[in-house]
Amino acid sequence: MGEPARSGVVGGDGGVGAGPLRDAARELVDIGIAIRQAGVNATAALTDGALLGALPYAPSAGGLAHRALLRALTDGRGLGYAPAGGRLGTLAAKLGALAGQESLAIRVLATSLRLRIAAVAADHPELTHDPMIVRLVEAAAADRDLEAVRALRALLKDRGAVRALSQLAPVFGEVLALRALLDENPLNDDTAWLIATGTGFATADPITGMSNRAVAALDAGAGAARRIDLPAAESARLSTAGSLLGYLRNISVVGTTGRMVIQSVEGPDGVVRHVVQAPGMRAGRPDLDSPQDLLGAFSSAVLDSSPYSRALAEAVADYGLPPGAEVALIGHSAGGAAIMNLAQDTGFCARHTVTHAIAVGSPVDFKRPADPRTWVASVTNQHDIVPTLDGQGAGNCFDLHPDWYVVDYSDSTHLFPLCHSIDHYIANIADDLPEARDHIDARLAPYRGPVVRTQAYRLFDRAPYPDGFPFLTVPTRSVDGPGGTVELPIRCHDGGAVTAYFAVDPAAAARLLAGAGLGPAVRVAGRALVAVHAAWGRRTSMGDHREMHVGVVVPDPWRPGSPHVWLDLLRGADRRVGGCVLTGSVVDVPAAQAAAPLVWGAEAHLAPMEFRLIGGSVRVSVGGPGDRLLTLGGRLGPWLPARDGGLVGYTRGTAGDTLRSCVRSRGRSRLHLLPRVRLAVSPRSAHPLAHRLRDLGLNGARPLLCLATTRRRTLQDAVVPLPAP
Repeated sequence: MGEPARSGVVGGDGGVGAGPLRDAARELVDIGIAIRQAGVNATAALTDGALLGALPYAPSAGGLAHRALLRALTDGRGLGYAPAGGRLGTLAAKLGALAGQESLAIRVLATSLRLRIAAVAADHPELTHDPMIVRLVEAAAADRDLEAVRALRALLKDRGAVRALSQLAPVFGEVLALRALLDENPLNDDTAWLIATGTGFATADPITGMSNRAVAALDAGAGAARRIDLPAAESARLSTAGSLLGYLRNISVVGTTGRMVIQSVEGPDGVVRHVVQAPGMRAGRPDLDSPQDLLGAFSSAVLDSSPYSRALAEAVADYGLPPGAEVALIGHSAGGAAIMNLAQDTGFCARHTVTHAIAVGSPVDFKRPADPRTWVASVTNQHDIVPTLDGQGAGNCFDLHPDWYVVDYSDSTHLFPLCHSIDHYIANIADDLPEARDHIDARLAPYRGPVVRTQAYRLFDRAPYPDGFPFLTVPTRSVDGPGGTVELPIRCHDGGAVTAYFAVDPAAAARLLAGAGLGPAVRVAGRALVAVHAAWGRRTSMGDHREMHVGVVVPDPWRPGSPHVWLDLLRGADRRVGGCVLTGSVVDVPAAQAAAPLVWGAEAHLAPMEFRLIGGSVRVSVGGPGDRLLTLGGRLGPWLPARDGGLVGYTRGTAGDTLRSCVRSRGRSRLHLLPRVRLAVSPRSAHPLAHRLRDLGLNGARPLLCLATTRRRTLQDAVVPLPAP
C-alpha cells in the first residue's frame, strides 16, 4: 500500500491573516485545556481527604489553603468560576452554568472560536459583507440570547432555511460551539468543549444538550443485505472501468434508494480487487426499514458501528470475497461515515485487507481505521453542512489527521443541499479539483482496470421476512386443468380490488339462482343483493392480470333462514359460509382464463380490462374501445375503515354438487356508503355477462355500498366440491 499520502487542503482564496488566526486559535485551545486542568487540580485539592483531615491539627494554615483554593476557583481575577472534575466539581460547574458563571478556560476557548470565525471570514469575505450574518455571529459571540434568536429568525425569514444554512455552513460548527459555551444550559457544556478543543465527536446536540447517542440508539438492527438486479437502464450506466469518478458515478446511478454496489476490478498487475460503493441518506420517513434513512445517517456519524455499516459487511460477506482480499471503500454522505465505520471494524479488517477508504461529503473527522495501512481521503465542500455535523468545519484549527489526504474546498455554488449532492461533488472533482482528482486516482491505481463483476444489494436494518411471509408462504403444486397446467394456490403479493353491492329485483335474482340450486338471495329492504367484484393482481404467481365477477349474494346455503347472515358476511373468507353464486366472470389474460375452471369452478370469458383505483375514485371497464361491455366508475366518497374479507364464490358442478371457491385476503379496505359510482352496461352488447346485468336492471344503477382495497395480498386454491344443500 506504500507510504501514506500527505494531507492536502484545496479551496478558498487563502485570505490574508487566515493562517495566523488559526495558529492563534490553536494556541488558545492549549491554554484553555491547561487552565481547565488547573481547575480540575484545584477542585481535587480542595476536596482531598488528607487536606480536610489536616484542618483540626493546623486550622490556620489549612484555612488559608482552602481560602486560596476557593479564590482561585471562583474569583473572576483568577480562574473565574472553574470547578471541574469529580462528582462535586461537576455538580458545582453545572450549577454555576445555570447561574451564568464563566471560567477563564471558557473565555479563552470562546476567544479561540471567535478567531476561527475570523479566519473563515478571511477565506469567505461574503460572511463579513452580509449584515444579517454579522448580526447573528456577533450576538452569539456576545452571549446575547434574545438578540441571537431574533437575528436567526430575521435571517430565516429573509433568506429561507436552505439559503440561511448554506451561508452559515462555513462557520456553522463554530457558531454552535460558541453558543453552547456561553449559554446557561449545563447539558451542552461537554459538547461545546469537545467541539472547541477538537478532542472528540459532539456527544449531544449543541443547542439543547440532548444526547446524540440516545437518539442514535433508536436506529437498531443487525443490518442485512439482499442481492438485487438493477434495471437495465441503470446497469447500462454503471462504470465498466475503475476510476474515482467512475465509482462516484456508480453511487449516483443507484442513488439514495436503499441500495449499494460492489464491483470487482482487474488491476494493471492482473490481480482482482474489490470496491464497495455506498450512497448517502435515503429520502422519506426518518425511520424506514433501510439503514440509509435519517436515523441511519445519524447513527453512522455518531456511532462506531451502525446498521448501515453492518449491512455493508453482510453484503460483502454474501459477495463471497476470498480471505485477505484487497478492498477499497468509497462512500458519499452517510455512506462515507458507514464505510469509515466498516474500516474501523477490527473483525472486518481481519477478514479483508482494507487498502483505501474515501469519504465524500461525510462527517468522519473522529473515525480511525483499524488497519494503520489503510489510506484515507476526505473530500468536503465548505458550504456543505453535513461534514460539519461532527463539530469540525471550515474553521477547524486542528490537524486531526496528518496521515489523511484532506480536500476541503469552496466553489461558487453555496446553496445547500445542492452543494451536498453526489452529482455536484462529481462535477467539482471532475472540473474544479484536477490536482486532488489525479492524486486520489494515482493512489487508486491498483483499482484502475476493467470491471469483471458487479453486484447490487438492497440494505435493511434487519433481515427482511421472505416475500409474502407468513401469509403467502404455503406449499404449492402443479394441477392439470382444462386449459393447461396451473400452479396452485395462486398467490398475489400486491393487488387491488373493489366490490360494489347493488339492490335488484328479487324475481330477477331468483331466475339466476334457479339454475344454480342455491338461494334465496340476501335481501335489503325487500330487494336482492348482487355483487360486482373487480380485482387487479399486480404481482401474482401467474402474472399480472385483471378479473371481474358478478354474483348474487346468498346466506348460508345449508341454513338459509339463519339470523346471523350479516354477521357471517363480516367474517374472513376462510370462515364464511355465505357468499356469491357466480353468474359470470371475465379475465384479461389467457393464463387466468385457463385457471378459472380450477379456482372458480366455471369458465371465464376473455376480454380487455382496465382497473384504476386512485385518489378516491374508481374506474373499471371491460372490453375494448370499440366493443365496450361495461364500465363501473365514479367518486367513492366518504369512507369508514373496514377489513378486506376476501371473496367466497359458489357454482354448480357438472356432477350436480356445489363447488366452493375462496379468495383469502390480507389488507385494509374502505367501506363507502352510497358512493357516487355508476355501472353502465352496453345496451347493444350480446355478451352473456352484459345480458345478465341488463336482466338484473343494473344498467345505470348506483351501488348501495362499495368495499375498496388499494393494497392487498390474496391466496386462492382450487374449488372444493361440497354436497348439494
